[in-house]
Amino acid sequence: MSEKARQLFGALDLDEDGELTRAEVISALRSKGPTLAARGDLPFWGVGDAQASSALFDEADVNGDAVLTFEEFAAVVDRRFGW
Repeated sequence: MSEKARQLFGALDLDEDGELTRAEVISALRSKGPTLAARGDLPFWGVGDAQASSALFDEADVNGDAVLTFEEFAAVVDRRFGW
C-alpha cells in the first residue's frame, strides 16, 4: 500500500477513528479536495462532486459494512490513481 494512500486516508479520516464513513469521504473531499490536489496528495481529476465521492466509497467498500478500512481504501485509490 502506498504512502500517498496513507496520507490521503489520514486527511479524509475527520474523526481520526481509523475508518472512513461515506459522510466523511464526501465532506472531506468537498472541503479539503482542492488543497490535497494542490499538494499532490490527490490527483486533480480525483476531486469530484458528492456523487463521484460516493461512487469511490462504494467501489472501495468490498465487504459492504458501510465503513472503509485503510486496506479497502488503499486497494482502490492505489489502482485508480496509479500510485
